[in-house]
Amino acid sequence: MMRQYELVERVKAYNPKADEGLLNRAYVYAMKAHGTQKRASGVPFISHPLEVAAILTELRLDDSTIAAALLHDTIEDTTATRAEIDTIFGPDIGHLVEGLTKILKLDLVSKKAAQAENLRKLLLAIADDVRVLLIKLADRLHNMRTLDFVPEAKRARIAEETLDIYAPLAGRMGMQDLREELEDLAFRHFMPDAFAAVSKRLEELKLNSGPVIGVIESELTQKIEAAGLKAEVSGRLKKPYSVWKKMERKSVSFEQLSDILGFRVLVDKVSDCYAVLGLIHTTWSTVPGRFKDYISTPKQNDYRSIHTTVIGPRRQRVELQIRTFSMNDIAEFGIAAHTLYKDGDGAPNSVRAQESRAYAGLRKMVESLADGDSAEEFLEHTKLELFHDQVFCFTPKGRLIALPRRATPIDFAYAVHTDVGDGAVGCKVNGRLVPLVSELNNGDEVEIIRAEGQTPPAAWESMVITGKARAAIRRATRTAVRRQYAGLGKTILERAFARAEKPYDEERLKVALPRLGRVSFEDVLAGVGRGEIFSGDVVKSVYPDFKHEQAAGVEANLAEGGWFAMRKAQGLVFKVPDSGDGVVDEADNTSIPIRGIGGDLPVKFAPNGGAVPGDRIVGILTPGEGITIYPIQSSALTDFDDQPERWLDVRWDIEDSVPQRFPAQLAVTAINEPGSLATVAAIIGESDGNIDSISMTGKTADFREMLISVEVWDLKHLSAIIAQLRTKPVISAVSRVNG
Repeated sequence: MMRQYELVERVKAYNPKADEGLLNRAYVYAMKAHGTQKRASGVPFISHPLEVAAILTELRLDDSTIAAALLHDTIEDTTATRAEIDTIFGPDIGHLVEGLTKILKLDLVSKKAAQAENLRKLLLAIADDVRVLLIKLADRLHNMRTLDFVPEAKRARIAEETLDIYAPLAGRMGMQDLREELEDLAFRHFMPDAFAAVSKRLEELKLNSGPVIGVIESELTQKIEAAGLKAEVSGRLKKPYSVWKKMERKSVSFEQLSDILGFRVLVDKVSDCYAVLGLIHTTWSTVPGRFKDYISTPKQNDYRSIHTTVIGPRRQRVELQIRTFSMNDIAEFGIAAHTLYKDGDGAPNSVRAQESRAYAGLRKMVESLADGDSAEEFLEHTKLELFHDQVFCFTPKGRLIALPRRATPIDFAYAVHTDVGDGAVGCKVNGRLVPLVSELNNGDEVEIIRAEGQTPPAAWESMVITGKARAAIRRATRTAVRRQYAGLGKTILERAFARAEKPYDEERLKVALPRLGRVSFEDVLAGVGRGEIFSGDVVKSVYPDFKHEQAAGVEANLAEGGWFAMRKAQGLVFKVPDSGDGVVDEADNTSIPIRGIGGDLPVKFAPNGGAVPGDRIVGILTPGEGITIYPIQSSALTDFDDQPERWLDVRWDIEDSVPQRFPAQLAVTAINEPGSLATVAAIIGESDGNIDSISMTGKTADFREMLISVEVWDLKHLSAIIAQLRTKPVISAVSRVNG
């Protein structure tokens, strides 16, 4: 077990002016707070915070971070409080310790929800101070190193969480060595059989390729030195998890992998990187498609290096990484490498880490995901953001946009700005028009075509890759749906007040909000539109002397003996335009105009039979779904006789300049002989009807009954199709289905 004096010596080795008193106070406080607590292995609990602090000394972190590492479990696992830590160690260290403390006593229904809420809290703390992340990663690394002592039932869950969250977080921060160790430790416990198989093959390859690695290192070094350049060359085999992931991603066997051997060339200056690259490419043949320049275009986690693959010495396929020594520090230690740059007094400067591109990118991601989503959505989106490798694309003005692999132009649009994504209607990639769901590649120039007032379709949510795009689409969809319901609610209320012969006064309605149990006027409109609030109740809240129309409807029903009379008593007279059949009803301003699906109101048509312009129609308000339009002759309307508050006065309002089809259903009985179905389909097609679906509802030796869903322009068009079908000898009977 690490000793306290050893820890202090480690800190003073890279920071001679370290506050030894602070470190000793933190150790003594943690030791007393944890008291007789034991780890699962049976060792004193204090060994864990000591080892976590020791891991952070390898990253050369500041005194406050090391002290916070010693104290990181005190609030969560002991009687210590934030106030006490603030008093003894100061608010800076108290803030770090609290950021690492899980949410206690969560009243959540699932472990997934608890994990998601804890992750949200952690990432929000990370967005405030990057040192929280560094301590948490060191904490997870030591826990993974000692996972063998945890009950077997928990190991797989902890290992999966490490692969899902903590290893990608380390990668996002550029801490590649730490990421690889986390991945391999988690791989060993989460998929032990796969880990054992890959490790065995790598060990065999190492025995066979050991001399080859030395020979290639020697030949590369000699070539570079002969050109007058100084370089340090080292080779190694890839890690088990990296090999397994590549096998899974490319669906290949171990034998088919040709880049398990990797070599790193470290030089002093950036210019030397390109000099070495030129030397290697003129000496050995390159493998096409295997060159990446992350120096000119760094990764979002600040990683900079040149990658290339050549057929090198001994005809061996060799993967090379060429970078400077300072780039290598960032490649290995990531964001922690920024603390290596000293202030004037020689102390590590954690502020520089806060200013890095990697941390800025993570903070931006957290801020974009944290707004308005549930904890479980946050977890889902975070995994999406962390898991994928990146592609680099450009705006027409040359701005670089980093995206996960398999990202689409929709992801690109939302990465530029939420408003750009919401307004996207098309795109050009490298000057060519392509679908918005196309997959982007490295170096693509993407131009987004926008339209004002556009709302992203809800279906986009399943097509995008980035969490930011998903969250924005979900919010925009919710806003659009709420706007639709609010618009419908306003329309319903205006007509309800008109039927009651009362003025529609929004100011008086706002005064009446407490009586309706709503906090805003928009909530009332949306509630009426969803069917959660009856319009008569709103009228009564503004005008208490108003008599509910339900009562009038019931009286009429009793007096005249029928639901149609009740509707008339309520003022629900159903209007239609001139459909060509000579029936014209005079419209008034109390009926709601219906134009079809996709308009400003949440509208759908009767599931069995539909409705078309020319029909007398009625609207039924369904809570949470909007208006369902039925023809007045539909038998399904009897199901709503005892719910008069759901009936709406509606009328067709069709624009000749924007024609659209409407749904109807036909019951057709045809002679059971070859070609009868083709005849039916041909007549409907020749008559400009559109068949949506056909189902067989009955069959005898002589006849076949079918139900056909069609889309037509209006009642006149539907009647013409029926008339044409009836003229054919093969068709015995045709009738319209009215539900």
